[in-house]
Amino acid sequence: TMKKLTTICFLVFLVLFASSCKNEKSLQSYLVESSGKDGFFSGDLPVGSILSAKVDVSDEVKETLKSIKKINVAFLRKTADNTTAYETEKAILKNIFTSDAYNSLGSVKAKGMNVKVYFTGNTSSLDEVIVFGYSNDSGVGVARLLGENMNPAKVIEMMNSVNLDGNNLESFSAIFKGK
Repeated sequence: TMKKLTTICFLVFLVLFASSCKNEKSLQSYLVESSGKDGFFSGDLPVGSILSAKVDVSDEVKETLKSIKKINVAFLRKTADNTTAYETEKAILKNIFTSDAYNSLGSVKAKGMNVKVYFTGNTSSLDEVIVFGYSNDSGVGVARLLGENMNPAKVIEMMNSVNLDGNNLESFSAIFKGK
């Protein structure tokens, strides 16, 4: 019976391990899958484009930007014809962030847009910061910032220094139209 118990424990461990891996990869797979979807702007955003978009940032914010190695983005612009797709994508993303793999850094409302910020890694040095936002006017999207030893307080300061408004979303989507 000891062998049977060991086998059962091993199987339970495998299931838990597999499901935790699946949860952590779900955002990655979402980003990959969204690239082929109709109406989506997705891909890797050059970190430098954020710096050039907002030149009057503090040196601390510039340092934070340097700790970011890569930004993956997926954004669905809301139109009169895609309400169902918008609601579906919003629900899928909300569900991804219910996973224990993601810790909340906070949320803000800016000009009708709900923005939630999550992270993975420990609170003193973040590996990944995820910004998830949606608005009935603009659309729904997610940006995943990958870096090394990102400072949570500095990341929040950086987020606050970037204005979220229609113009930014327009220029944001223009980056992908140019691809």
